[in-house]
Amino acid sequence: MITKLGKRAFAILVSTSFLGLAACSSAPEQEDIERVPNKSAQALYEDAKSTLDSGLYDRSIELLSALNSRYPFGPHAQQVQMDLVFAHYKTGNTDQALATIDRFIRLNPNHKNLDYMYFMRGLVNIQADENAFQEYFGIDRADRDASRTSVAFQDLSTLTDSYPNSPYVAEAKKRLVWLLNKMARYEIKVAEYYFEREAFLAAANRGKYVVEHFSQSSYLIEALDIMEKSYEKLGLDELHLHAQQTRLLNEQQRSSN
Repeated sequence: MITKLGKRAFAILVSTSFLGLAACSSAPEQEDIERVPNKSAQALYEDAKSTLDSGLYDRSIELLSALNSRYPFGPHAQQVQMDLVFAHYKTGNTDQALATIDRFIRLNPNHKNLDYMYFMRGLVNIQADENAFQEYFGIDRADRDASRTSVAFQDLSTLTDSYPNSPYVAEAKKRLVWLLNKMARYEIKVAEYYFEREAFLAAANRGKYVVEHFSQSSYLIEALDIMEKSYEKLGLDELHLHAQQTRLLNEQQRSSN
């Protein structure tokens, strides 16, 4: 079953749909759950699975929530939680997805599919940080708070560090590279903001932060350039020269690759 869920998770990574343009779904009301036909756990799960596989995510959430409510310790209890995470993710309901993931991890610390849950937690936090409307129209949002990006990075790092043989690791590593660049870019934007306002020490410190923490990102040279210019403005000749030499060395290495 988790294999099919894995296929769903990878499929959404290359999807060109913009879920953020649609209104986020919320958890079904109790009356919606009560309207779900009274069936056995097996029959109800088969209905939920069928709707989920058909892409009817709102309806699958109603069925899965009813199943979870009526049979909290049933044979499909843990799989229901995993399916709910996927359905909430597909409907853009990040709060419900994260709440379900966190509860699952807390109650099942040794579950065999925790790698999937950390993978999905990373994806959900990425989704929560994005604004599809602005992304679609090309509006630069690099100046936004990067806290959710950092959390997503931690989630996927937990996956790669704790579950190195997981089938989700390869995709997680690709996402980690993207997240690293996104966090570095945020720091560069802040550094540029400070530099433009002649807060040169603050600008230099932001550039230094990128060098120290995001040296593997594609923004290393930009960070060194900001440090170089800021130290020059501050009259810190030795630091200015060191930043300049380091920048030139990295530019040479980049051009030779």
